[in-house]
Order: sequence, then C-alpha cells, then structure tokens
Amino acid sequence: MATRMLSFQRQILLPFFLLLAVTTAGQHTVRFELKSFPPGNENDSLFLVGSFNGWNPGLPGYQFRRDSSGVLQLQLSDLPPGLHEFKITRGRWDKAECAGDGTAVLNRIFRLRRDTTLLITVGGWTDAFPQRPPVTTRSKNVFVADTAFFMPQLNRHRRIWVYLPEDYAISNKRYPVLYLQDGQNLFDALTASFGEWGVDEVFDALPSPQRCIVVGVDHGGTHRLTEYHPWDSRFGKGEGEAYTRFLAETLKPFIDRTYRTRPEKRATSIGGSSMGGLLAFYAALRFPDVYGGALVFSPSLWVAPQLRAMVATTPAHSFPALYLLAGELESDNMVLDVKELATDLERRGLAKKLRVRVVADGRHHESFWQRELPDAWRWLRRRQTR
Repeated sequence: MATRMLSFQRQILLPFFLLLAVTTAGQHTVRFELKSFPPGNENDSLFLVGSFNGWNPGLPGYQFRRDSSGVLQLQLSDLPPGLHEFKITRGRWDKAECAGDGTAVLNRIFRLRRDTTLLITVGGWTDAFPQRPPVTTRSKNVFVADTAFFMPQLNRHRRIWVYLPEDYAISNKRYPVLYLQDGQNLFDALTASFGEWGVDEVFDALPSPQRCIVVGVDHGGTHRLTEYHPWDSRFGKGEGEAYTRFLAETLKPFIDRTYRTRPEKRATSIGGSSMGGLLAFYAALRFPDVYGGALVFSPSLWVAPQLRAMVATTPAHSFPALYLLAGELESDNMVLDVKELATDLERRGLAKKLRVRVVADGRHHESFWQRELPDAWRWLRRRQTR
C-alpha cells in the first residue's frame, strides 16, 4: 500500500516539479545600464524600446532612472529566453540613438539565457544631425495626397502618401492598389527615423505588368500601438477595428474616386511590418470583400493572442492570399509565432493561399523589408490573379 501511495505521489508531484522548472527557466531579469551618452541632453528622459514592448519609443514603464549610486538603469523582469532587439530613445523616434557621426545604427541584439546586465554606450542622437539626409529621397512618383486627411472613425487626422506608377500619366490604365502602414518609413529618408523601405524605388524597378498604386498612411505616433492593435492590451484600449474601418470605408473610396484604380478585391492588397503587419493581417480578415491579399512582414503576433481564435472562426473562403515574412535575427518568438500561425492556416486548408518565408539573416529593420518586397509582391499578385 505504501509503495502504491509513493508511486501515486510521484505521478502527482513530478508534473508539478517539471512545470516549476519550465516556469523558472523562462524567468530572466535584465538590467540595462547607460554608461555614457552625448552631453547636452542630461535633463531629457531616456527610454528603452524594443521587441518586448511593441517598439513604442516612450512608454513610461521603460524609462531609465538613476539608482542609489547615480547610475541610469532600467530593470526588466521575466523576459523570455532567446533573441531580443532594442534601442535607446529620448521618448520619440526622431530623438533616437545613432552613431557618433550621425549615421544610423542597427537595432542592438542580445540572446538571453540567464539573468544578466547590459552596459550601453550611446554615440549620438538623430536630432543632433539635422543635415542628415540633406535632401528628400522620395522619387518624383510619390505625392502627399493630404497632410491632414480626416479619420472620422477615430476623430483624428493623418498624412496620406500616394505612389503612382511610372507610366500613370501617359496611359489610361487602371492599377491595383497596395495599402501600407507606417507611411513615414515607406518613401522618404527625411521622414524615416532609421532608413526607409524604398517602396518607390522598388516599384519603379518592376516591369509594367507588376506596377501598382501604393497608398501609405502615416502611423499615429503615440497612438500607433493602439491604432494597430485590434484588442485591448497593456498598451491601451485597442483601436484597430476603428482604424481598419477607416481604411476600408473612408480612405479606399477616396482613393478609388481620385485615382485610376482597379477597385475590385482581387486588385486590392494591404500590408505592413511589425505592428503594421499585425494590423494588415487583421484588416484582411475583418474585410474579406475588400482585400484579396496581404503582405504580413515581421508581425507582432505576440501582443495579440486573440488572432489565433479569429483564424479558427473565420470562414476559409474569406481568407485572402497571405505572404508571411520573418527573420531569424528578429527574435526567437517572431519565427515561432509566424510558424504557428502558418500551421493554423494550413489546418484550415489554406496552404494554396499561403507563402511563408523565414530568412536566416533577417532583422527587424526597413532594409530587410525592402529587400524582400519585390519577391513578396510578385508572389502575391500571381496568387491573386489565378
């Protein structure tokens, strides 16, 4: 009897201790210490921004503060093991770190295996080099359609960019339309904090049959995380549903009235990266009669676990063509989340509508998305026109 009882206790306790071990293994504390940064901004608040907070440059919970010995530091507990990316800002992307000569720097990367301390030296701040870049980099085919387009669903205004194909002015053709998020980063280095996508250069180089109109919508600054999030989260009340209604019900009709578009579903696509990638995926499912394809680059799926339930309950025939992109140098969770989402989609019988690309040297940066855009767009258009 005692032997059976001991065996029973082991059966009960072993899973408990295994769960405890897994939970403990997943809990790491990272202390970030700012050893030095350029003089002249000592009174400014400094913030940590990275893959663990939705890349919001000024969240109060990620502000550096001086400890009892006067060291500027920030401690984060319970970060998961694996790759993480981050940068330092003074609360805004136009006041972010750069090299000492003003050139852009890539995201900092560390692989977390245990509790650790990271010592950080900031070489310069982007706003200290207003001469970089000296001129606009957007092509002659990029226009600002409106500097303050009204968004009735959110009672806000937003700058809208439009890229027109090279042959738009000399033809009577109608063109497919691609709607992209984070308009500041799409066309012009003057408005992009860490380099632009170069969307205009990419599409200028495509052959005529693959050209399209690209509409870029600026993100909302402090509203970016909530506008691009369909559900309430620790970042605030989700406004993604209202934002996607703005795109589909207000902006698209305006674009179709103003430009020679092909307004039908099979010629209308949406895309974005990071939180914009999450928003693009949600919008494509939320408005299945509007979008026939979605470019989902490096999506922040970790902030929206509700999306998997949406995938499970959306009718299979409503899904558009989907191009999912992730880089192995973004974070371990990025690749894992994208692969899990792809598995969910394949289980729904959507393999023919799906392309998943995981790139070994891919980083969470505009240069990565620019490099991948031409092939992604070609695949999406082929899939939409079948």
